Amino acid sequence: MIKILERLGVPRTLMLGFLAVAIFMTGDGFELTFLSKFMVDQGFTSSQASLLVTVYGLFAAFGGWSAGVLAEMFGARKVMMFGACWWIGVHLLFLGIAIPSHIYPLILCLYAMRGIGYPLFIYSFVVLMAQYISPSRLASATGFFWTCFSLGIGVFGAYLPSFIMPIVGEYKTFWFALPFSIVGTLMCFFFVPKNKVVKGEGLNRKEQLKELAEGATILVTNRKILICAIIRIINNLLLYGFPVIMPLYLCTTHNGGINIFKTEEWMRIWGFVFVITLIFNTFWGWFMDRYGWVWPMRWFGCAALAVGSVAFYYIPQWFGANAVMMIIASIIVGIGTCAFSSLPTIGYGGVCWTYAALYVLAFILTLFIRPQQPGFDSHGHRIKKSADSVKEVAAEAKEDAPAVA
Repeated sequence: MIKILERLGVPRTLMLGFLAVAIFMTGDGFELTFLSKFMVDQGFTSSQASLLVTVYGLFAAFGGWSAGVLAEMFGARKVMMFGACWWIGVHLLFLGIAIPSHIYPLILCLYAMRGIGYPLFIYSFVVLMAQYISPSRLASATGFFWTCFSLGIGVFGAYLPSFIMPIVGEYKTFWFALPFSIVGTLMCFFFVPKNKVVKGEGLNRKEQLKELAEGATILVTNRKILICAIIRIINNLLLYGFPVIMPLYLCTTHNGGINIFKTEEWMRIWGFVFVITLIFNTFWGWFMDRYGWVWPMRWFGCAALAVGSVAFYYIPQWFGANAVMMIIASIIVGIGTCAFSSLPTIGYGGVCWTYAALYVLAFILTLFIRPQQPGFDSHGHRIKKSADSVKEVAAEAKEDAPAVA
């Protein structure tokens, strides 16, 4: 296994960090597939359940936006530890105080605040990847990073609670997230290396604030990064959106729900999305390193998800409680990727068609980006290797060898 990871460009110094990401995200994903149904069962409206996850997603986006800048300025491991401890502390308040109180503003506030934690943990680790991994292998390693993310939040985070919840109930199942988040935090503390370069070292407070401001305004000053950010947000919409609407659509009669699956059955169907991503995250990373970044993102990250979005709505309508057909829809969605959204007033079908329209928009936006990728020209065509470039790659591999020995 170590040899396979090294071929993907993952140095041994980061391997336990990838495992920490998978374990921590298992805890973060524990309630994702049944939180909206739990809220409705507690007497809250579907709009309130939807708003809870939507605001969580907004705060998570803020955490993700700031993670890279903070990790470069102050050190990735410090930011990871802060994010993890923040998550654990707020989660304890959310479970111990907010949910038992039945006070919706308190529940909303604490759950949203928890959303800042996990992006600081995982995206700070991406900064370390960029410093420790050769640019020519970074797409492969990033694919493995998303595989670890999916293994945590989607596979273990969906399947484990699907077996625990029928035994102990929904509320107690929330508490089972803590051991995973704590273990992931401890692994970060003991095994994640420090930055090779920390921008904030040697800078005074004014200079540090200037660097932070430049990082915070990059979406305004760099149009290409703005377009890529919009595409990435759209591409990931299902991760938080479908776990909100689908348990209400498939497992209740609320607001036109069809109530044909048990909650734990739905959780296992959704978990299969991430089983597929375990394969395709790594595959697409390897594939993009060799054949380019943009067109797989265009056709599979956008076009396939446009189909998968509406398939989740119509397959239950056409085939009833057919788990096999739902798994086919999961495969389509899993080949793309998944993030958050709210329950609009346009109904379950309208939500799915909205997702499809957004993926079409993302498809169009990919026509306007031409990232500079090592080994490819400005048009995305692979550059034929000369004898000199082969020697450079061999020399680079020789330089990297001590770091992974």
